[in-house]
Amino acid sequence: MATDIHRKVSTGPEGAGPDESRAVAVRARGLVRAFGGRRVIDDLELTLEPGEFVALLGRSGCGKSTLLRVLAGLDREIDGEVWVPRRKAVAFQAPRLMPWKKVWRNVLLGLPGRTERAVAERALTEVGLGHRSDAWPRTLSGGEAQRASLARALVREPDLLLLDEPFGALDALTRITAQRLVADVWRQRGCAVLLVTHDVDEALLLADRALVMEGGRIAYETPVALPRPRTPADPAFAALRARLLDRLGVADAGEGAPSEGSADAAKEPAAVGGAKG
Repeated sequence: MATDIHRKVSTGPEGAGPDESRAVAVRARGLVRAFGGRRVIDDLELTLEPGEFVALLGRSGCGKSTLLRVLAGLDREIDGEVWVPRRKAVAFQAPRLMPWKKVWRNVLLGLPGRTERAVAERALTEVGLGHRSDAWPRTLSGGEAQRASLARALVREPDLLLLDEPFGALDALTRITAQRLVADVWRQRGCAVLLVTHDVDEALLLADRALVMEGGRIAYETPVALPRPRTPADPAFAALRARLLDRLGVADAGEGAPSEGSADAAKEPAAVGGAKG
């Protein structure tokens, strides 16, 4: 079952999307989003398979976050067609926790009806934060706050998880832990994931496929056919990194060179993610 978030909503199984013979997690056709006459997203085409982990890269201002907001249903002023699962959730770089509500209550924010605390507790335990369910947000570390934000997304049982640079504000070691957590959650949940990131290493550590956005379109894509767990020390990883950096217009200083935003992480290479099961 899918939702067309441009002007109409498909509510029954018969409205499953543009190609009923082939299930997809996301499909965008001729997608346009303009601001003041300037097209930030320009005739974009995109498909995500169910259970696929896709990383979206691109320079600042290329339209990555705008695309994610459209897929999340937070921006509907579009032209074109978009199909996404009815059950979807988003986690942003800023955890956006309500300081006057305890952590478990933050996890349940926005859920319809009266939801039992046990539902929040299960999601918090899944992200390793069960022991902090009664804490106030101001007492959480940056990594803990981001885990709470992820739990708030997971409690919605999404078929599509949208992540907008969720690790960008974390220190290098906390970011590695958070990356491993997302890899574990994806493997266990089996939902499709779209990760917006500036970090090439992060994209290659986590994703099945990496996309590069330029001028409001998907200008380049490559499969990430590397065995899991992955490490930047792998020569095949380094070759993919060099190819993506070149496409992004960033000179690669050598096989061991870190990507943008991952200098500290590259000093301590860490394998991320097991085989998807």
